[in-house]
Amino acid sequence: MAVSAAPSGEAPAGRLAGRWVPWLVIGLWVALAAVMVPLSGKLSSVTTDRAVDTLPASAESTKVAVLEDSLSGGEGNTFVFVYHRAGGLTDADRATVERHYDILAKRYPPKVTTPAGGEDDEGPPTRLSADGKAMMFTLEVSTSYGGPETIVGPLREAAKDRPAGLELDVTGPAAVDGDMDAVFDGIDVQVLLTTIVVVTVLLILTYRSPVLWLIPLVAVGAAALTAMATVYLLVKGFGIVVNDQNSALLTILVFGVGTDYALLLIARYRETLHHHENVRVAMVHALRGAAPAIVASAATVIAGLLCLLVADLNSTSGLGPVGAAGILCALVAMLTLFPAVLVVLGRRIFWPAIPRFSTTVEEKPGLWGRLGAAISRRRWVATLGSLGILGVLAIGLAGNTGALREQDQFLDAPESVTGFTVLRQHFPELGGQPMTIFTRPAYQERVLDIVKRTPGVAEAIPGQTSGGWADISVFPTDAPDTAAEYDTIKRVRTAVHAVNGAEAIVGGPSAENLDTEATTSRDEKLVIPLVLAVVLIVLGLLLRAIVAPLVLMATVIVSFAAAFGGSVFVFDTILGFKGIDYSVPLLAFLFLVALGVDYNIFLTSRAREETARLGTKEGMLKALSATGGVITSAGLVLAATFAVLATLPLVMLIEVGFLVAFGVLLDALLVRSVLVPALTLLIGRRIWWPSRLSRPVEPPDGQQSLVDDEEPALQR
Repeated sequence: MAVSAAPSGEAPAGRLAGRWVPWLVIGLWVALAAVMVPLSGKLSSVTTDRAVDTLPASAESTKVAVLEDSLSGGEGNTFVFVYHRAGGLTDADRATVERHYDILAKRYPPKVTTPAGGEDDEGPPTRLSADGKAMMFTLEVSTSYGGPETIVGPLREAAKDRPAGLELDVTGPAAVDGDMDAVFDGIDVQVLLTTIVVVTVLLILTYRSPVLWLIPLVAVGAAALTAMATVYLLVKGFGIVVNDQNSALLTILVFGVGTDYALLLIARYRETLHHHENVRVAMVHALRGAAPAIVASAATVIAGLLCLLVADLNSTSGLGPVGAAGILCALVAMLTLFPAVLVVLGRRIFWPAIPRFSTTVEEKPGLWGRLGAAISRRRWVATLGSLGILGVLAIGLAGNTGALREQDQFLDAPESVTGFTVLRQHFPELGGQPMTIFTRPAYQERVLDIVKRTPGVAEAIPGQTSGGWADISVFPTDAPDTAAEYDTIKRVRTAVHAVNGAEAIVGGPSAENLDTEATTSRDEKLVIPLVLAVVLIVLGLLLRAIVAPLVLMATVIVSFAAAFGGSVFVFDTILGFKGIDYSVPLLAFLFLVALGVDYNIFLTSRAREETARLGTKEGMLKALSATGGVITSAGLVLAATFAVLATLPLVMLIEVGFLVAFGVLLDALLVRSVLVPALTLLIGRRIWWPSRLSRPVEPPDGQQSLVDDEEPALQR
């Protein structure tokens, strides 16, 4: 089929695309980079992974942490030293443990407290296990000496001098935090470099050009640096919370989404170069065709991300403006800097497959045209087959979707995690992480007595009194972050809250994790419906219809359920993960709904454009043929960028990366390519109700309507 090139509009378009405009845009971006690049490097200096910063101020464990920090000596980092020898400890071993304790107690005063042993503060600092094979002591180090990540290394180094065969594990809440920080150390650079490599390889494979791949990469890189600087300014100006996880997600989002926008724009630009001799005019027409879908896509993702602002968990609410800033920077860069550079470099940037201007352009049906024709012939088969595949994958939701413990977050268990196992083996009565209770001094004995009699409590030890508060250390019998330990925390809270006048509050590492899980559960119930409503409104405004947005949202939700189910099967059966991190469902839902709708926007906005002149059936088939290749490429790029997270040694990031990557591929290759076109063909022009496209077209001179073949679609 030959299509004539349309030179109409060359003059006005030429005036809009003056020779100086691209150079001006590039100059402005160079000036912006001079300001923003130095600021981008400061983002890591304002990230935080402390639970006290993550949890809302109203959480009980947050109040405990704040109170600890405000009292004399500051908040403590609790480390547990567990010495053990398989054949039983010798006298020299015991003397070594006592010597290590004395050295460390002098090095890190004054927050050295009695561990689980003796009454009050006069009990022995070290404790021997009943089997005689292990000794332990607890060291509480003030934060004035630094965070866990800076203390745990020197502590382990200081305890290296010991008899041969005497093993030591430095564990405890602070050691776990220190090992977790070590995982995130340098993660931003690792994610950035890995993402650049992945995107570079995919762009080279997509364009098979020695130069073209570099232009999107440069533009997206500029967007990423600008986004990092913008987020740094947001943190300094508005105090939003950014943790290492959100910082890594920012890089992934900007590179993934920015590259998608580049692919869509290049595809339109290549089309218009066949119809317009002047590259500036061709770019103006390409922007006119692609920009509305790109802007709508960005608006959908930004609107979805900003819904996170209603979340109580600070790290979740902080991801809203962080992600929105990244998407906005990607949008601006790919609609200004990227086209400006393409125009300046001209047609030769596509070498060796340079698109030539021609008065006629031969359009071939291609793979996506043939797929569209097959779907048109077998609409019900395509619909039911797609839903069947998605339904089978969704069965995986029956697998292990329980919460993942903090100690199970590591792909390779560090010393702090193995130390908890050793501790439980030799000191089974001290299985969990210690709780901290603050109460008024006059009620300390009463609260202490109640706590000791609470089921699940191994020991409760009174601590120091300071600033009008007395603290009590409580040791649960159950393993950390288990349902049994959480039940003990709940029982302790209920018991101490019943003491009128005591004003008792219960915190500690496991209590923080419990509060985080509860807060996330509340956030899911609030954020998920809000995201669905906002995305539905954006789709309605874009498509100026009601039925089409509802259909698209339904397909995205089904796709999410299938992606989640399939991922749970992989995590549980293949990878052997012990649960799903509490943050994964909400993050995955947000990204898959917002980003999954993206591809439907690219397809249906083009379908709506073509429907106006071809009718719904031919319009959808034309849209599938025109966008199939570029959207599939975009899906592969976005999936690959999120898959970068699956290369990191933390289970939560692996779960997010795999789930989103799998969901994006499922959406791009099955939902958008088969299910949405099939449903559109089944429903016919009613898909656009109540817009004018849903109404029959009156044929001239009594001729048959061009869209009559769409009327019986529902009966086929």
